[in-house]
Amino acid sequence: MADRPVGFGRAAAPAGGGSTADAAPSTTAGPVLDDEAAAALLPERPERGHKGLFGKLLVIAGSLDYAGAALLVCQAAGRAGSGLVTLAVPESLQPLFAAKVVESTTMSLPEDDVEELEPEEALSRILDHEHDAIVVGPGLRPGLATRELIASLLAASEEPDAPPILLDAEALRALASTDAWWEATTRPAVLTPHVGEFGRLRSGSGHDPAADGDLVNDDAARVVAAAAAATEWGQVVVLKGARTVIAAPDGSLAVAPFSNPALATGGTGDVLAGVVGSLLSQGLKPFAAARLGVYLHGLAGEAVSERLGEAGLLASDLPLEVAYARRRLALIAHRRRRDGRLGFVAAPTAAGAPSASGEPSASGAPSGSGASGAVAPRDGSRS
Repeated sequence: MADRPVGFGRAAAPAGGGSTADAAPSTTAGPVLDDEAAAALLPERPERGHKGLFGKLLVIAGSLDYAGAALLVCQAAGRAGSGLVTLAVPESLQPLFAAKVVESTTMSLPEDDVEELEPEEALSRILDHEHDAIVVGPGLRPGLATRELIASLLAASEEPDAPPILLDAEALRALASTDAWWEATTRPAVLTPHVGEFGRLRSGSGHDPAADGDLVNDDAARVVAAAAAATEWGQVVVLKGARTVIAAPDGSLAVAPFSNPALATGGTGDVLAGVVGSLLSQGLKPFAAARLGVYLHGLAGEAVSERLGEAGLLASDLPLEVAYARRRLALIAHRRRRDGRLGFVAAPTAAGAPSASGEPSASGAPSGSGASGAVAPRDGSRS
């Protein structure tokens, strides 16, 4: 594996090499995320915390044809640290999904017809459910009922601190066909469009997508377009693709350093939705959750592609790697809290102080690995 520098960007690939981590883009394309910046965003995780403290995420996703999308969101959310994940699906499909999810719970949503949600009753059930954040859209069946439910969810906030919502896939398509949807939105949101979905959203907002330029290959154009959209819509926008752009409505920007063709496969966007949604449920603000989620997703993709190459990655390979990536960043954050102390030996405790196992250590150093000051290898490998 190539060494991964701590700093902006990634090491340049050797001539003719196949590294998925390219050299850092020009600073004119926006500030680039790195390990240290991402580690600083990690939410607190108290040792005596419980599952209710680590975020309750409600996922509204899936249909008969796209069951996998919902399952990937839930699995990714769990691996990213959510304490409780609930999958809300049309009531006729609940037995199917309940048999597939293990760690998540399920909730049925009322229907008018098979797989056709009854928006008003579904909204009431959703709002009655206790949650800290919502992910909506992956794999949902398209239709007027879905569009109405999305609009109602965005406007259904009587509290200034209403739980944030992540909108992906079918939710984005619903917004693209809703006039000035952002004017009726009363809760903080993260939008995660790929280039095609972004173009439809821009068109639905009265803009010519062609005027945004080449949003596949031109990094500077991607930054400008994402920033303009975030400002107009008043929400955080994640423009997916090589060097994903994260833009906030206040003008804040970040660019992910990853250009990984292995991620160009079905379901990887659902994993990203689950990761960002999980971080929202853990209390991160939308811009912070989007930046950290994109970075964890990118690290996970790199870890898989380093083993498999630029093809062959499956979306289901990613969630476990997200957990390893989070551990890597947590160790960096731990090192920072220890005043930058480097090395692989835990700092000694006072003589006679209890070790991590609860027993006094003769040497004064904790004996349990849980208190170790070890720093993750910089190439992302695991011991």
